[in-house]
Amino acid sequence: MTFYKTIRSLLIIFCASLIFSGCSKFSKPDWSKPIEPNARKRAQQNAIEGKGIGIPLFDGNKKGGDFLFASSNPMWKSTLDTLSFISLANVDYSGGIIITDWYSEGNLDEAIKITVRFLSNDIRADGLTVKIYKRNCVKEKCNVKEIKTDLVSELKTSILKKAVVYEKNKNKANKSKKRNKKYKDN
Repeated sequence: MTFYKTIRSLLIIFCASLIFSGCSKFSKPDWSKPIEPNARKRAQQNAIEGKGIGIPLFDGNKKGGDFLFASSNPMWKSTLDTLSFISLANVDYSGGIIITDWYSEGNLDEAIKITVRFLSNDIRADGLTVKIYKRNCVKEKCNVKEIKTDLVSELKTSILKKAVVYEKNKNKANKSKKRNKKYKDN
């Protein structure tokens, strides 16, 4: 019985040391900078600088505003706009891929499928790959192969141009929001 009590107490001590070792991530305040005595002004300044309340133990990276929502990614939005003429078969934002359904204009024996894979969230030419597959069917035997035409570069260029426009509009909106914020000073 004492053996189990010893094991239990050692386990409790071990768990407690793990929990308290996480407290070492809290940094000491920098007292060399002057601190605003007025709490409202300090809060206004923190809001303007984008600072907030956070616990470093749970928030290891100090970056803020990196949202993983499709609506905030200009590359994603521009790709969906560019491919809006065709139905989508698979859309996976977390996997970074958009696959369209087979598309044909009248002739059911020939169709194309477009695949867009995102390699980066940055607006760069090497941040995405566009592949087009063509299906040719002859007497119910279908052959699918990747084609490399000017359409690939045209789609890629169209996506990148729209992404730049979305990014500029987003930046303008963010700047106007920051300028329009007014705080009451009591």
